[in-house]
Amino acid sequence: MFQKILIANRGEIACRVAATARRMGIKTVAVYSDADANAKHVAACDEAVHIGGSAPKDSYLRWERILDAARATGAQAIHPGYGFLSENEDFAQACAAAGLAFIGPPASAIAAMGLKAESKRLMAQAGVPLVPGYQGEDQDPQLLQREADAIGYPVLIKASAGGGGKGMRLVERSEDFAAALESCKREAINSFGNDAVLVEKYVLRPRHIEIQVFGDTQGNVVYLFERDCSVQRRHQKVLEEAPAPGMPPALRQQMGEAAVAAAKAVGYVGAGTVEFIVEQPGGYEQPEAMKFYFMEMNTRLQVEHPVTEAITGEDLVEWQLRVAAGQPLPKRQDELKIIGHAIEARICAENPDNQFLPATGTLHVYRKPDAAAFERANAKGTSARPRIDDGVRQGDAISPFYDSMIAKLIVHGDTREQALARLDEALAQTHIVGLATNVQFLRHVVASGAFREAKLDTALIQRESAVLFEQERVGLPLAAAAAVSALLAREQQAERAGDPFSRRDGWRSLAGHRRRFAFDFGGQPATAWLTYGQRGQAHQLAVGTEADGSEGAVQGALSFAALADGSVDLQFAGQRMRAHIYAQGEAFEVFTPRGATRIGVADPLAHAGEAAGEGGRLTAPMPGKVVSFAVQAGDKVTKGQPLAVMEAMKMEHTIAAPADGVVAELLYAPGDQVAEGAELLKLAAA
Repeated sequence: MFQKILIANRGEIACRVAATARRMGIKTVAVYSDADANAKHVAACDEAVHIGGSAPKDSYLRWERILDAARATGAQAIHPGYGFLSENEDFAQACAAAGLAFIGPPASAIAAMGLKAESKRLMAQAGVPLVPGYQGEDQDPQLLQREADAIGYPVLIKASAGGGGKGMRLVERSEDFAAALESCKREAINSFGNDAVLVEKYVLRPRHIEIQVFGDTQGNVVYLFERDCSVQRRHQKVLEEAPAPGMPPALRQQMGEAAVAAAKAVGYVGAGTVEFIVEQPGGYEQPEAMKFYFMEMNTRLQVEHPVTEAITGEDLVEWQLRVAAGQPLPKRQDELKIIGHAIEARICAENPDNQFLPATGTLHVYRKPDAAAFERANAKGTSARPRIDDGVRQGDAISPFYDSMIAKLIVHGDTREQALARLDEALAQTHIVGLATNVQFLRHVVASGAFREAKLDTALIQRESAVLFEQERVGLPLAAAAAVSALLAREQQAERAGDPFSRRDGWRSLAGHRRRFAFDFGGQPATAWLTYGQRGQAHQLAVGTEADGSEGAVQGALSFAALADGSVDLQFAGQRMRAHIYAQGEAFEVFTPRGATRIGVADPLAHAGEAAGEGGRLTAPMPGKVVSFAVQAGDKVTKGQPLAVMEAMKMEHTIAAPADGVVAELLYAPGDQVAEGAELLKLAAA
């Protein structure tokens, strides 16, 4: 076994690998960029080496610097994690040439499966079912258009060298094909250095089910069952679970054997995932009618590998290290069993209600439920304790240089129903303040009828949008009561004067008093009126919108008491709830068992005049790079027309015109880096 390994990655996966290595008595070396100088993964390893600038191309993709770091520190092997260099055949070959073990598959297997068109040809030879499509070398746009028309719409355009949902476009009409092809090729060349694409039939009601495979240097290959990754946004996974709900045992065996055949066809060694698109011609109620087709093979460990660990009791990183050291697989196929049900939720810095726009910022509050971290799976049965794998700490910044994932929350139960209940409870106990996240969105998905009933396909999020987006589960009355309680508690803490004339609670010698609080809730003004008694004690609270007047729409007694865990026992208008309330600038973030919300404290005088002079201008919604402009100065544009494309957190984002107008000036050029809020162009009235 290795004495020391270098982890050529960052964040959560670097911490994950380091945890298993430490348990096995293996020393670890971290590498880090300028942005990651104080990152969690640096502290998690025994040594650390700086390898360059913040952008991946200046650090984590500079494999020559990584090899130098391995030599300098005496590492015997390199674990690439996932992303970055994990599926780079040149890097795998360079490791071998440098006398370093690459903890992954042979370069030949990476090459064979790295190009979608070539991998599909190999799978056809191995007898693995394929989706109808075109994978030819001729990339003439007119030919691709004809092939798509012949296949029949809808079709998917995929970057041949792509992965992770990037370089993929769904086209539903022939007239939209050319524009989608151009966009797909541009993203492919930027992300993978190769703009070749393939076109395939878009399967209706598709489920995304993948098989975890493992091979060793002795020629043994096993499958560790399946994961259902159908819940996706932008072709990227949101929730993953194992085993796949409703999976017939016969189909599980067929898919597992097909995945093993795929791995053997390329001489696979190490951890890999064979991904299938599964058609449901009989609908959700007839799983026995499902048909599966090969989609691609990921020649690395997957983000969602913990759910497989949970249902098998195996540590897949330990398997990787043993196989890379030349040892045989720890178990045979007949020794692997499914234990219970596991679900993983990806917690990301993004705004689901704004088309999942990535968010950046500081984790001012990062509170997690009592959970394990990178814990080795329990082979004896299920665990009620959730697992959280992350690479950040409270106070860390989420930068625009890397992907938006903050953490992975994994739960395990005897049944799927039990796992769902544990997942929702753990999400409710996850409090993040400082930037937008998808935590509440994940709770909406878990609570949705379609997900609970396992009516799964890759369009679930779009299909259930009415109950997933723009949901407010706390409501104005409780949010305002929480904000008033927090403001009063702040005043009580700040003022310790003993005479009544120093108090700010409205004390009067002979009469009561009424105090007005102005709030902003969901973009609308709201008011709370607090009535004090003669002794300065708060008795009644009235809450409503500005239109409701001073009496308020909801009235009732208000009381609150601080609890030992930092929460507040809040009672208002006949409702009682435990709430965690965090001040964030001029707002309060309120977390309750039913959901979370944000309520702003309005101060009109503090912001008077800020909107004066605001004209037709467009600003960057996040830090990133300007990819292209679709207009020039002097062009007339209409509302909704695409004006520019930005790239941030490995994703492209289109900036559209907010109204009709004329482009007055372009303020940046393609390739320029811009800060959040930077004005990209000026738009004059038509």
